[in-house]
Amino acid sequence: MTTLEHTAAPTDPAGTTGVVAGWLAGLELDAVPERVIGRAAHLTLDGVGCALIGAQLPWSRAATEVVLQLEGTGPATVAGWGRSTTAPAAALLNGTFIQGFELDDYHPLGPLHSASVVLPAALAAAEHTKATTGRVTTGAELLRALIAGYELGPRVGMALHGGDLISRGWHSGSVFGTLAAAAAAGCVLRLSPAGFEDALGLAATQSSGLMAAQYEAMCKRMHHGFSARAGVYSAALAAGGFTGIKRVLERDYGGYLSTFGLGGKPPDPAAITATLGRDWEIERISIKPYAAQGGTHAAIDAIAAIRRRRPLDPARVAEIRLAVGHTVYHHGVWDLRRPMNEITAQMSLAYGTAVALLDGTVMVEQFLPPRINRDDVWDLMRRVSVRHDPTIDALGPTARLRTEVDIVFTDGTVEREVVDTPSGGLDHPLPDDAITAKFATVTASVLDADRRAAIRAGVLGLRELPDVGELIGLLAPPVPSALESVPG
Repeated sequence: MTTLEHTAAPTDPAGTTGVVAGWLAGLELDAVPERVIGRAAHLTLDGVGCALIGAQLPWSRAATEVVLQLEGTGPATVAGWGRSTTAPAAALLNGTFIQGFELDDYHPLGPLHSASVVLPAALAAAEHTKATTGRVTTGAELLRALIAGYELGPRVGMALHGGDLISRGWHSGSVFGTLAAAAAAGCVLRLSPAGFEDALGLAATQSSGLMAAQYEAMCKRMHHGFSARAGVYSAALAAGGFTGIKRVLERDYGGYLSTFGLGGKPPDPAAITATLGRDWEIERISIKPYAAQGGTHAAIDAIAAIRRRRPLDPARVAEIRLAVGHTVYHHGVWDLRRPMNEITAQMSLAYGTAVALLDGTVMVEQFLPPRINRDDVWDLMRRVSVRHDPTIDALGPTARLRTEVDIVFTDGTVEREVVDTPSGGLDHPLPDDAITAKFATVTASVLDADRRAAIRAGVLGLRELPDVGELIGLLAPPVPSALESVPG
């Protein structure tokens, strides 16, 4: 890679963009607490599992065939396919796979699926670097890059009050994800502070994503992949001396925060930098126990709690009433029509609630087409009502996923359950051993035991790997379709 000369410092080291750029360039793994390093490794394991289960889904196959036709071959691995392509295209596809079945992580306050933007960008940058310069990226270097991206993304989201952004129709994660991906790829490429300023400016100007994609479009699966691709391009362009928007986070006209903040709450730039390097947002990233969008999880938890108290015979359920805040309401409630596809079902509060009551679980098999359109779930969905309760909004951002559930039975009795934060969320994070167990469960249909164990060991031992190519090699071979491998 030809690199033009950068000045060492960003244009305003004390500004928001300059502080972020300096922190990214100066981040050392030794300065990160061990508990955060461990959590980052488990977050990465979850992302890898999601990529492999998502690689051969129907929409992933459609996207991959087209992208590979357009891009051709290259040095970067397409996970679960036994194919390689250009670094930006690999980042796009691998990000699409991780987001492919709504199993991947989310941050409750700065809503972003971190692994789907950060991991593909960092891996693609590592393979591109090796192919173009011969330089190997060690596991420790990759881990540092992942931590940088995992940390920055949610902070940008909180600065823009991510729930508010969703309510205004933006797909929040694909808006925030470009900067997180550029941070990770930039660390792999060893950008200077000035280089990071350019990379962030290039990434910010590529941010986009419309939330209407949740209704029936395959493109919702690709939004975070687009951000991963943008991050690779941004970091590589900056490394080559191509300049981006200077001070992009603080510009008044056409800046990142000022523009995406239009029509909403005033942006809070201090959310990005105030505790950067002291408090770690990585520890607040939620690992999903269910294969559905995060706003449905509290309702699913509530149904599970009621199921533990008494048997739930659907024939004796007169109505299921849900009360939620504005973000959950806008993200999960609209008129549903039959037949319904997988993405619509995974986003729908009514479907998630109904299938949780009927099946007692909400995982891959609950989103097979025959299950989605069966009469029993549609009959029960007609008895699910959801209302927006402004008093939940008034509780503040940490309560935005709060869900109140009342099941009214035909005999007049009512079972009520209130869930403030769902399983895997702020107050109930999945422990590391549960994340490892989830990896084993979700990949059981696509990996044999030996390959699964080798991948787990490689990710959790990432810090000691001399060359991340060893891990990437384990991700490369083709996998079967998860939907075809799960009994329907």
